[in-house]
Amino acid sequence: MKHLLSTKDLDRDTAVGILDVAEDMADVATREMKKLPTLRGKTVINLFFEDSTRTRTSFEVAAKRLSADLINFTAKGSSVSKGEGLKDTAQTLAAMGADAVVVRHSASGAAQVLAESKWIDASILNAGDGTHEHPTQALLDAFTMRKRLHGEASRGRDLAGLRVTIVGDILHSRVARSNVWLLNTLGASVNLVAPATLLPSNTTGWPVTIGYDLDESIDADPDVVMMLRIQAERMHAAFFPNPREYSRQWGLDDERLSRLRPDTMVMHPGPMVRGLEISAGAADSSRSTVLEQVANGVSVRMAVLYLLLAGAAES
Repeated sequence: MKHLLSTKDLDRDTAVGILDVAEDMADVATREMKKLPTLRGKTVINLFFEDSTRTRTSFEVAAKRLSADLINFTAKGSSVSKGEGLKDTAQTLAAMGADAVVVRHSASGAAQVLAESKWIDASILNAGDGTHEHPTQALLDAFTMRKRLHGEASRGRDLAGLRVTIVGDILHSRVARSNVWLLNTLGASVNLVAPATLLPSNTTGWPVTIGYDLDESIDADPDVVMMLRIQAERMHAAFFPNPREYSRQWGLDDERLSRLRPDTMVMHPGPMVRGLEISAGAADSSRSTVLEQVANGVSVRMAVLYLLLAGAAES
C-alpha cells in the first residue's frame, strides 16, 4: 500500500490488518516510554488547507510516537495564502524530502491528484478532501466499534452483523461516506437517517438503507448510533427550518438515549455541537465512545503511517 486515499480501496483483509496493527500501537500508549524508533529518519508533513485541531494533532502525535521528523504546513500564513497552487506546494514539500504527506483540502479529489501526480514521490494520506472522504476517521470509528464489541479478543475480527445508524448531515459529510464503504467491507449494515435535504441526491450503488425518521430508527434497535455535526460552513442555503426544529426531530436527546440498549454505542466524530445534534447527557453517557474515538485516532494513524512507510519494506 503506497497511499491511503479512500476506504473504497480497502478490502476486508487489508482493513482488518490495519486495525490489528492499531491494536499493537494502542499497547504502546500504555507503556512508560510511549515512543517507537520505527520511523526514525522519515519525514512526515501535515499539509492542511483547512482548519483542523483533532485530526492534525492526532497525526502529529502519531508521527512523533513513531520517531518521525514532523513538519506542520498550514495554508494560512504560508505561500499558499499568497496564491501558490497545489503543484508548487507539492514540489516544495518534495524538495524538503517528504516521505509522507498528510493532506486536508476543501476540494474533493485533492489527495488523489497529489498521489497520481509526478510532483512528489511520497505516500499521500487523505485527512479529508471536501465532502468526499476521511478514511482514517472511518478506520478509528471501526477500531472503536470492534474494541467495544470484542474487547481483548478483537484481533482478526471484522464487524459482521453489526447494525450501524448514521444520523444527520450526510450530504456534506466525508466521515459518513468513508464509514459507509468501510463498514460494508467489514460486514456491518448501515442505515442513513436524515431529512431529505441533507441526503445526497443520488445514493445509487451505496450499500445502505435510508430512513427519514430518527425515532423509527432508534426503535429498530441499532447497535451503533453515529451522530454527525451540522456542517454550516459548507451550507449556502437553508437545509432545515432552524436549529431548534432540527434538534427536536434529528437530535439524540436524553429521551431517545433512554430508549437505546445499555450497550448501544453512541458515536460522534467531533467537534460536537451539544444541544443541537446531541445532548450533553448522551455525549457524556456510558454509551458514548467520543473520548475513546479521540484516543483510538492516534493508534490508527500510527498504524497507517507504519504500514505506509515501514511495513512494506519489512514484509
